[in-house]
Amino acid sequence: MPDLAALRAAVRAATLLPEAEAAARLRDALPLDPARRTAARDLATRLVAGARNRVAGQSHFDAFMQEFGLSNQEGVALLCLAEALLRIPDDATADRLIAEKLAAGDWGTHRGDSDSLFVNASTWGLMLSGRLVDLDAGLRGDAGGWLRGLARRLGEPLVRAAMRRAMTILGGEFVAGRTIAEALARSDRDPRLALCSFDMLGEAARNAADARRYLAAYESAIDAIGAHGSASRPAAPVGPVAARHAVSIKLSALDPRYSPWQATRVRERLAPRALALARRAAMRGIGLTLDAEEADRLDLSLDLFEALARDATTRDWPGLGLVVQAYGKRAPALLDWLVALAHDTGRRMTVRLVKGAYWDTEIKR
Repeated sequence: MPDLAALRAAVRAATLLPEAEAAARLRDALPLDPARRTAARDLATRLVAGARNRVAGQSHFDAFMQEFGLSNQEGVALLCLAEALLRIPDDATADRLIAEKLAAGDWGTHRGDSDSLFVNASTWGLMLSGRLVDLDAGLRGDAGGWLRGLARRLGEPLVRAAMRRAMTILGGEFVAGRTIAEALARSDRDPRLALCSFDMLGEAARNAADARRYLAAYESAIDAIGAHGSASRPAAPVGPVAARHAVSIKLSALDPRYSPWQATRVRERLAPRALALARRAAMRGIGLTLDAEEADRLDLSLDLFEALARDATTRDWPGLGLVVQAYGKRAPALLDWLVALAHDTGRRMTVRLVKGAYWDTEIKR
C-alpha cells in the first residue's frame, strides 16, 4: 500500500517547485510518441475548426465582445463591474444603479478598494480571450475615471447596454438562481442545468455570525436538493448519487479563522460542522464536494477532507468529493494521494478537476 504520509509530503514539496522542473516531470510522466502527437494535433485542429464553424451557437461571451466592439481589457473590466451588481434583485434598481455609477464615477469606492472589483480579471480574460489579462494601473487605481472615459468615447447608452449584457452573461452562465428553490426550478427547465453541483455566491465567513449563516444556508440547500424530484431524478434518496444534483461547500465559509496559522482551532471547530454536513448529504442521497480554496489553505483542506473520508458513518456513501485545481504544480501529487486515500478508506469519492471548466471523474475503491 502507498505511504499516505509520504504522498502528503510530496504534495507539500511540489508547492514551490520550479516551473521547469514541474514541466519536465509532466513530460516524463506522459511521454508522447510521434503517432500520439499527431493524433493530439489532429484532434485539436478539428476542435478549433468546429468551434469556428459554429457561428450560430457562439457563446454569450463571444456575442458580447463582437456586439460592443470592446477591447479584451474593456470587456473584462465591464464583466468585473457587472459582477458587483448581481445581487440586486430587480432590473429597474440595477439600471438606476448603473446610471448613478456612470454619472458619479465612484466604482473605486465599492467595497472600499477598487482592486477588489477586479480580483477575477485574469479569470474573465481567460474565458473571453484565452489569455491572461492584466488591467492597467489607471483602471485599478481610478475605476470611476476609466469608466467615465469609456462612456465619453462610446456613449453612455452603449456602455449601460454593455453592462446590462455583462450582467445577463454572468447571471445566465454562472448564477442558476437567487435562491436554491429558484435554481432547482430553473434546472428543470434548462437542459444545460440538468445536473448541477450548487454552491453559494460570496462565501467567506468574516465572523462567527457569518459562519452560522452559511452553515444554515448549506443545511437548507442540502435538504432542498435532497427533497427535489423530477421526471428524471426522483426525490427519494435512491439510485446513484452521481445522477442527482449535489452541493459544493467552502470550508472557509464555515469558520472565520480558516487559515494555516489557526490550524488547531480550525480542526477542533470546523471539522464537526463539515462532518455534520457530509452526514446530512449522505442521508439525503446527494453528493457533497469540498470546493477549492486559496493555495496556502490546501494542506489544511486535505486534513479536513481526510477526516471526512475516514468517517465510518458515511463509508458506503459515494458522494464525498474534492475540487482539484488541475493547473497547479501540486495536482499530480495530490491525485496520487487521493487515489491512495480512496483505497485506504475503502470508499468511492468524486474528484473535480478544474481549469476554467469542470471535468468530473470518480475514484473507485
